Amino acid sequence: MYSREIDGKILTISASGWTYDRLFVLYDYETESIWYHLPGTSALTCVAGVYEGRTLTAVVSAYEPWNKWKEAFPDTKILKTRNSKPE
Repeated sequence: MYSREIDGKILTISASGWTYDRLFVLYDYETESIWYHLPGTSALTCVAGVYEGRTLTAVVSAYEPWNKWKEAFPDTKILKTRNSKPE
């Protein structure tokens, strides 16, 4: 997971539809720049576009099963849709 902020602007980043070396190539809607996680780095690097050569830093994240998360953070709220199953 990476920060989306660069030069005080927040980018909207999405999958470009391409992969390279089994990794997703990302795209930002604001500048139409192409972003990729270069091997050996901990950042997302702009490989083409306005921010070419610039990076978006990695942010701390965790992947936890819901039951473990809820146990650790019992006050967590989730957004439910009409099709959501009850807890």
